[in-house]
Amino acid sequence: MPYPTTMLDESLHLLPETTLGGMPINLTAPPACLRADGHLGVVYPACLAAERLHRWPEPYDKLFETRSVITPAGDYLVVATAGKAHYGGQPATEKLNDLFAYRSSDRGATWSGPSILWDVPFNQHGFVPLIPRGTSRIYAFGTQPMAGRYNGVENAVIGYRYSDDDGFHWSELELIEPQNDPDYQGMSVIQMTETESGVWLLGSHTGTSYFAYEEDGQTRYNARSRQYILRSADQGQSWTLVPGARPNGWYLPQFDRMDEIRPLSLGGAKVLALVRTCEGHVWALRSDDDGQSWSAPQPTPLVHPDAPPMLFKLGDGHTLACFHHNRHTGCAFNRADRSELWVSLSVDEGETWEEPRFVIANADATPRPIWGEEQEFCVSYVDLLVDGDDLHLFVPHRFRQLLHLRFTEKDLRSLPTRKDLQ
Repeated sequence: MPYPTTMLDESLHLLPETTLGGMPINLTAPPACLRADGHLGVVYPACLAAERLHRWPEPYDKLFETRSVITPAGDYLVVATAGKAHYGGQPATEKLNDLFAYRSSDRGATWSGPSILWDVPFNQHGFVPLIPRGTSRIYAFGTQPMAGRYNGVENAVIGYRYSDDDGFHWSELELIEPQNDPDYQGMSVIQMTETESGVWLLGSHTGTSYFAYEEDGQTRYNARSRQYILRSADQGQSWTLVPGARPNGWYLPQFDRMDEIRPLSLGGAKVLALVRTCEGHVWALRSDDDGQSWSAPQPTPLVHPDAPPMLFKLGDGHTLACFHHNRHTGCAFNRADRSELWVSLSVDEGETWEEPRFVIANADATPRPIWGEEQEFCVSYVDLLVDGDDLHLFVPHRFRQLLHLRFTEKDLRSLPTRKDLQ
């Protein structure tokens, strides 16, 4: 499949006004703590540095889930799905995208790429990296919508490859066939974790059907889904589907849904998992036995729409940072609610969370129809690369371009709150 050889770098059309935390913000004369960047089409705190890493011209200007890792040799490796379309719902025989890699050998100052991570005949969903403790092997997990193992909508077999040369070359695909559900098909694109004892935990959910419903005189859309975790206690040699074989996954009965779980090891056998719902908050589950058993899902105070939780551990190995959208208008798949991104910190393993701080928001007024919607405002599915006190946030803005934000942990703790923006 041919791809463009050069990137677009023109300025975008800046919105005259937006809302942050429910407050109107004049982007022609923003508060002193903010920068309205007409070149990138976003608004963000002035203490952050931002650049465009990837943007192709139409019709290849679709860019989706992005993930990053510090390789065993110390390079930054950033991988994004890019091309003509997302894999979901696309004809299984039509090649529309690939996984593209960018690499930096100077801690994010300069980048080389993009290069195709591996050449396969089917479309790609995303790159979920894992470097097991004490090894120099990079694993790459994810959904594999290959012929015969894909339902033609979203559910597909989950698999992985690995690299022993710092991510330059990759093994053949190996498929995950859980012992308690060997024919399992689902979706996996959210960051995974390894516990202190070496147990691997990879989230995966199944989507069963999409349907329309009426709310406030408007036609809305939702889906039925079940959430699972793929668990391996032997370095990927065997797997079990938790909490059980299909259809016995987690879900919220009032919405018949639960998606995109993010497990994170807290040390020892303890694991915190945050999960996507359309209830209006991030929800949480906990395990004290390396992910074998879990508490019932409970809501956190973090306001969030129908979008993935974005949970990371800072350089001290203790403080948690959860990026969330901090707005919810009460319906599923409302991507306008993904137009602003905030972050909340926790120093007690997610039992309590500090006040949200503003990170970035869409400020691009350019009409960009996608998935049948007139506007797509997303600053979602972000990834945080932590290198000591240096932080690198990768944002697939509007599912059209990849932005790279650079800042420090000190900057993170000084980002503006809603009160500061007032």
